[in-house]
Amino acid sequence: MAESVTSNYFPSQVASDLEKQSKEYGLKVGKAIEYEWFKRDSGTNRFASNQNNFHKLRLYARGEQAIQKYKDELSINGDLSYLNLDWKPVPIIPKFVDIVVNGISERTFDIKAYSQDPFGVDKRTKYMEGILADMKTRDLNSFTQEAFGISIASTPDDQMPENEDELQLHMQISYKQAVEIAEEQAINTILEGNRYELTKKRVNYDLTVLGIGCVKNTFTKSEGVKIEYVDPANIVYSYTESPYFEDIYYVGEIKVVPINELKKQFPNLTDEDLEEVGKQGYQSTGFYNRSLAESVVIDKNQVQVMYFNFKTYANEVYKVKETSTGASKVIVKDDRFNPPNELLEARFGKMSRQVEVLYEGALILGTNKLLKWELAKNMMRPKSDYTKVKMNYSIVAPRIYKGKIESLVSRITTFADMIQMTHLKLQQVMSRMVPDGIYVDADGLAEIDLGNGTNYNPQEALNMFFQTGSIIGRSMTADGDMNPGKVPIQEIQSGSGGAKLQSLIQTYNYYLQMIRDVTGLNEARDGSMPDSKSLVGVQKIAAANSNTATRHILQGGLFLTAETAEAISLRVSDIIEYSPTKEAFIQKIGGHNVATLKEMGQLHLYDFGIFIELAPDEEEKQLLENNIQMALSKDGIRLEDAIDIREIKNVKLANQLLKIRRKKKTKEDQLIQQQNIQAQSQANAQAQQVAAQAEVQKNQALTQQKMQLEQGKSQLDLQKMQQEAMLKKELMNHEFQLNMQIEQMKADTAKQNENNKEDRKDERTKIQATQQSELIDQRKKETPPKNFESSGNDIMGGGFGLNAFDPR
Repeated sequence: MAESVTSNYFPSQVASDLEKQSKEYGLKVGKAIEYEWFKRDSGTNRFASNQNNFHKLRLYARGEQAIQKYKDELSINGDLSYLNLDWKPVPIIPKFVDIVVNGISERTFDIKAYSQDPFGVDKRTKYMEGILADMKTRDLNSFTQEAFGISIASTPDDQMPENEDELQLHMQISYKQAVEIAEEQAINTILEGNRYELTKKRVNYDLTVLGIGCVKNTFTKSEGVKIEYVDPANIVYSYTESPYFEDIYYVGEIKVVPINELKKQFPNLTDEDLEEVGKQGYQSTGFYNRSLAESVVIDKNQVQVMYFNFKTYANEVYKVKETSTGASKVIVKDDRFNPPNELLEARFGKMSRQVEVLYEGALILGTNKLLKWELAKNMMRPKSDYTKVKMNYSIVAPRIYKGKIESLVSRITTFADMIQMTHLKLQQVMSRMVPDGIYVDADGLAEIDLGNGTNYNPQEALNMFFQTGSIIGRSMTADGDMNPGKVPIQEIQSGSGGAKLQSLIQTYNYYLQMIRDVTGLNEARDGSMPDSKSLVGVQKIAAANSNTATRHILQGGLFLTAETAEAISLRVSDIIEYSPTKEAFIQKIGGHNVATLKEMGQLHLYDFGIFIELAPDEEEKQLLENNIQMALSKDGIRLEDAIDIREIKNVKLANQLLKIRRKKKTKEDQLIQQQNIQAQSQANAQAQQVAAQAEVQKNQALTQQKMQLEQGKSQLDLQKMQQEAMLKKELMNHEFQLNMQIEQMKADTAKQNENNKEDRKDERTKIQATQQSELIDQRKKETPPKNFESSGNDIMGGGFGLNAFDPR
């Protein structure tokens, strides 16, 4: 059984789930928290001590700390009647607080979502394996493109990494799943809707001044996800030594709530209940008194309510029963289900596990009135481990030790007090300082005769001294004696306060330097006293060291932002899965990117890792820019590479990309150089080949010309021979014709001669025959002989000759 309500201790964590859900159990938890924080020890309590301490630190941070202790230091038995000082504190701490807070607030960051569920990891792995396959088949892809004009790679050539290092960098910089983009947009939209930028500045101020910051996230179906600032002075939590408060089992905050607002939040309260709780300021339960827990004026229309979360565990028990068909049926049971082992083995089985759960409560302090105690709805459970639960409050205190919180302001309050005391002492010394005076010797003036019958009087002497700086004196008196007042006017030096002032100023500067040394906020950080003799690089190093001294504050603020973003990521799943405003929420976020609408509907199925990508500060940017300029000056990278590198906010990834691009550019330059050498060699070879070809062509041309010339000559000779042949042929033909004609003529002549011979012969024969006949006739007739000679016809005379037959 649980302990009685009047117990000052927390109830047992091993109580049954049914008992934990009871109002009595919740009241015990609330009263135990109240006892732990509001129990009076030596007239005060832990909550009031926290509030007073934080209030004092905030006053110091504003330069409005209490001045009574300074008056006590300077008063004599409490008497300040002889002091006329300006007691207003010197606002020296606000300057350092503003430097830190504004410097942190100026640091921009991006919230990155990383899908770490099996589906997202599998999708990322397949994408990476696809690129690896394309990298290995790069040569084959080039061949298919050249041979067939078809690309078998899924990755474009200009986006394909050269090696595995470049692939890893590509996955970190360029690869982003659509659902991750949708998750980032959802988180940023909720943060903007809750004006988280203003909340973040207040948290950074608290981390600097108080050393602790707190943010609360809640989810309601009517308002959705709400991100609220929580004043660290009003929170209560279980003891922890962790700066991140991950091991606390309860946390809450104290709010001053008006009665009407209380009635609105808890409508079941009756008028008698409201009248009773209105007397909160006038009652005491033995360890709570509102006058000690609240520094403001008590208002009967307001009450102090403690809203708290309590983390415990619940038993999930299931009865496993085998049906008649042989299947198993699981029935939900409470943790009291504990049948005998024989029954378990014979009829059914039992399954159970323990999971963390969160209860939400509200208690009116100083009373036993528990306004709320219920199991929290829509508990935030990391999908990687559903047995764990996250609280609604995110708290961080970077410099906590044994429950004691240290802040930047708490380190320097002592030195601020000493600076204020030095300032008051300076006022005291200055109030008691008098100006330099003039000593006038009246007897010495009486001995001076101006020569016009009048003596030197003090007024005329002072007028002459102040106007001209000159005075008239006599070294001898009228009687001829030495005049002791020969210098009648002398200045009186009153330098008693100068040394004190200088000493106090040195003391003031000493304590100011102590503040700089303790906080690490040197002159280079605020630029108040830049050394003209220091190099710019030395001053930047000093500023970087100062940033390092306050980095824990920046990291604390980023931790709260990351925790809040992770809580929003889990809350987004609740909105998508349970909220009636699901469609409106998807449209609101999808308005930034319509392409993510399809992914938004499945966000509750994914598990995301949330991390913060911090933009580099000026020093980191300058170092990166120096590397970029050095690489550009040596032609190590292109201008396009420098633009891509500057767009990356992660300095580490930017430097990795710079190294990869530089190596790639070096390889490309070497390849280009080799190609140039090869091209030059080819050009030289081509030049030689061209020269050789030119020589060959020249020789060929000469040979061709010679051949053409010889051919021309041959043709001419041939033509000549042809002409000669033709001429010879014609001549021979003519000669042949002539010969033929000659032969013909010879033949004709021979024939004619033959004919002539024949004719002569015939004629002779004829003559012979005639003569024979005549002879016969003569014989027959016996006539006398005849003379057969011609009479004159055979004589060549009468102009006949053979000249006609002479050769021509």
